[in-house]
Amino acid sequence: MKRKYLNLVACISLAMVTGWAAAQSYPAKPVRLVVPFPPGGATDILARAISIKAAEHLGQPIVIDNRAGAGGTIGSAVVAKSPADGYTLLIGTGSTHSIGPIINPTIPYDVVRDFEPVVYVAKTASVLVVPGNFPAKNLAEFIALAKAKPGQLNYGSSGNGTNSHLSSELFKAQANVFITHIPYRGTALVFNDMMSGQVHMLMDNYVTSQANIKEGRLRVIGVTSPERLPFLPDAPTLSEQGLKGFDVSNWFGIYAPHGTPAEAINKVNAAFNAALQDPEMVKRLAFLGATPTGSTPAQMGKMVADDKTKWATLIRDRKIVVN
Repeated sequence: MKRKYLNLVACISLAMVTGWAAAQSYPAKPVRLVVPFPPGGATDILARAISIKAAEHLGQPIVIDNRAGAGGTIGSAVVAKSPADGYTLLIGTGSTHSIGPIINPTIPYDVVRDFEPVVYVAKTASVLVVPGNFPAKNLAEFIALAKAKPGQLNYGSSGNGTNSHLSSELFKAQANVFITHIPYRGTALVFNDMMSGQVHMLMDNYVTSQANIKEGRLRVIGVTSPERLPFLPDAPTLSEQGLKGFDVSNWFGIYAPHGTPAEAINKVNAAFNAALQDPEMVKRLAFLGATPTGSTPAQMGKMVADDKTKWATLIRDRKIVVN
């Protein structure tokens, strides 16, 4: 009789614990945000800035986890294989979810099958920078020097198949120059080799280059947006300097593993959208050279699909390959 009573108590206790756990609404613990690039790069800086404010709206800390390598595909694969419970997210970019899958079909994930788009958070224009002591002072001089020394100039990128890689290859094609590609694990790692003169060009987000630009260690040759940037009014666009129609930007968006419950996706979406509307966050992103966007999950999905189509056309037409 006593044993039956104890078993009954145990069953009731288990049911109560199970019911309590099920009743807990998302999120009940900190959320991990995987950044698939090294600390100090544009993706890392933006992720840290936005997630602090988003965490306030979410009600739980958002912990940054840098998993760099292979143009962002290593970190992306980590999230693709994580439990679909809303506690592991990814900040993806054009490099990981629109350019990379086209130029490198062997990546260990499928952007549609393995991920749920959550929210489009920001976009940035890039700047074409050279070392501060580089002889070329403008685009015409840079192109002339590159044509005079085919293959002797090097450009760095954050890795094969990344936005900085493809932007540079598009530049080479339109400028009709041959510059050697040196891929790195992130753009922040390129700077030392630029200072030593081993790398002569980088197509980079202003976010990561701004300190070196302000200190004179790097010089802006031009910006990749159709119009001049408000925080760099004296830097001409590449288009106005002769590369007509040159227009490249990078996007940043939050993803969850495929199958993540709608409750979690909707709450994360709401938290980031609220953060992006905060006046201080808008000001902070502008300082970093980024424009806050915000979106529904469906709007983000369409944006990425359109971006992928654009790059697929360029990659096919320019015959760009991973080297």
